[in-house]
Amino acid sequence: MSGAASSSWPFWNHYVAYFVKPEGRVIDPDRNSMTTSEGQSYAMFFALVANDRAMFERLRSWTEGNLAKGDLSKNLPAWSWGAKPDGSWGVLDPNSASDADLWTAYDLIEAGDLWAVQQYSNAGAAMLALIAEDETATLPNLTKVLLPGNVGFHWFNTRWLLNPSYTPVPLLLAANRVDKRGPWKQILDAFPIWMGKASPSGFAMDWVEYTLGTGFAPVSAPGDTRTARGSYDAIRVYLWAGMSPGEVEESTQLLQILKPMQRYVEAHMSPPESVNPDGSIASEKAPPGFAAAMVPFLVTEGDADAATFQLRNVLAQFDSVTGLLAHPPRYYDQNLALFALGWQDGRFRFAPDGKLRVQWKN
Repeated sequence: MSGAASSSWPFWNHYVAYFVKPEGRVIDPDRNSMTTSEGQSYAMFFALVANDRAMFERLRSWTEGNLAKGDLSKNLPAWSWGAKPDGSWGVLDPNSASDADLWTAYDLIEAGDLWAVQQYSNAGAAMLALIAEDETATLPNLTKVLLPGNVGFHWFNTRWLLNPSYTPVPLLLAANRVDKRGPWKQILDAFPIWMGKASPSGFAMDWVEYTLGTGFAPVSAPGDTRTARGSYDAIRVYLWAGMSPGEVEESTQLLQILKPMQRYVEAHMSPPESVNPDGSIASEKAPPGFAAAMVPFLVTEGDADAATFQLRNVLAQFDSVTGLLAHPPRYYDQNLALFALGWQDGRFRFAPDGKLRVQWKN
């Protein structure tokens, strides 16, 4: 299905073999082999952690050529690419996704430092400027926030839609290190504040709305008729918080807000799939990627026993044939697990200024 892998990280090698085309395109087999800017940005990060320079460049080049109109320093990537109704392949939705954009900028900046490639560093810094210009907003009487994308997330300066999982603390720390004049410190300082207000039960929500005069409230995802909840997006909030440098005040604040999830996992031995805004459980049985995401979170919370139980649960579900998590292997499960297990194995850490520390360059 894909190109050859060439790193000392077996899980990543298996991921490449199953999910990455030879030209550097990450596919989701469950969505008609669609490619997203998220998938590209995550894979670039894993390639960097694996010191897989050839694959990193293929991923970057494909992203730039097919999602960013040939220049990542001038155009934010389209978020989705795949099969069109007429049978051709190309961009499905030109709107951007700020989480993928922030990860891509981070990947380029850190790759530029670790591999001494100035072209990467320059492109990453240019992307930060584009994100600051096109994907941030100032809430009245509050501060800067990261919008989920360029178009369709604020209305008439009275209503803004936010996604908590789009704001990883380490990436904001790194952005502020590179671009001191940017909005990154404001976004970082504000994040735990509005997260606390938008998480009434202490569980992270997938989507949050800020309305002028009303404040923050959990809401449904765009186009979703179901009620607001914390589920497939929100699970990343716990993962990012667990991997964030503990010396940073915002990390400590987030972990304190998210304590209810720690208590739930301790009591039930696994995370829920979906949580209602009031803290009641909408769906208990979560996919294995959720358990993986809990490992750094529980370790950082100081709950070694619960973390070990989740880790054993995840490792027991790896398929001996594919080398991937569960059967059949799902795209999202693998990505959550690559982050979580890579961190747990000590392959990478984030420094207090967001700099990426990798095992291959101690």
